[in-house]
Amino acid sequence: MIYDVVIVGGGPAGLSAAIYSSRARLKTLLIEKNGCGGQMTVTDLLENYPGFNDGINGFDLSVKLENQARDFGTEIVYDEVTEIKSGKVKEVVTTNSAYEAKTVIIAAGTRVKEMGIPGEAKFKGKGVSFCATCDAPFYKEKKVLVIGGGDSAIQEAIYLAKFAKEVTILHRRNELKATKILQERMLSYPNISVMCNTVPKEIIGKECIEEILVTDLKTNRNKSLKVDGAFVFIGLVPNALFLADVNLDEQGYIITDENMHTSVDGIFACGDIRQKHLRQVITAASDGAQAAVSAGHYIDNL
Repeated sequence: MIYDVVIVGGGPAGLSAAIYSSRARLKTLLIEKNGCGGQMTVTDLLENYPGFNDGINGFDLSVKLENQARDFGTEIVYDEVTEIKSGKVKEVVTTNSAYEAKTVIIAAGTRVKEMGIPGEAKFKGKGVSFCATCDAPFYKEKKVLVIGGGDSAIQEAIYLAKFAKEVTILHRRNELKATKILQERMLSYPNISVMCNTVPKEIIGKECIEEILVTDLKTNRNKSLKVDGAFVFIGLVPNALFLADVNLDEQGYIITDENMHTSVDGIFACGDIRQKHLRQVITAASDGAQAAVSAGHYIDNL
């Protein structure tokens, strides 16, 4: 079987592409490594996605998108893509199989960026976390550190404040990067504090985290913070390790035009893995729709 469209990744970009391509009666296969929804599934509340006045839980939205794609005829398999071979007919190779397609849409998204400091790897799952929605209940009445100053860091700090006794936000710059509305909401939580111009240097403990050594960038002095956990939200890394042919920028993101064309004919990219300025659920969904339409046009012109 040769599919019209094979989509790599089941986040909001991939699912939106699947909805558009399968609704257009294109034979569509979506391959997802872990489970549909991507990073959206660990977002407690999406309050800026249009149509939901009171916001919507990220996991709930992912279920709606997945069901909608399936209803239009999208096939979904759970596997890891290891290689994409270009040509007139593309071949998408996975750990367990291989699939042929007229077009491929890459929507593999991103993964969280790690700090790369001593102790981080040792204490993963033992105090170091990258998901407050997943792990916040384990820190009830405890002291935690949130590392980062963007929207994700502040959103997760607010969520953690409902459980933890103390939440300290550690940010390397002079002021937070998060949107003002999130910063205003953060101020309503008395158990949240902010330390700017400060970076983590080492995580220390025996079985679990006991303290984190940090450095004040203004004075260059080190000090120790006694905490029970550290939640890291310092950025994203594109999941583009399996890509060989398409052009990437210096950070590893796929370069596309406004219609989601990559440097290889018949291969498109959408969502967070694409070189772009704004990475949000709504922009991922928009990218996915455009990628599917472009794939359809490509097939029509074959």
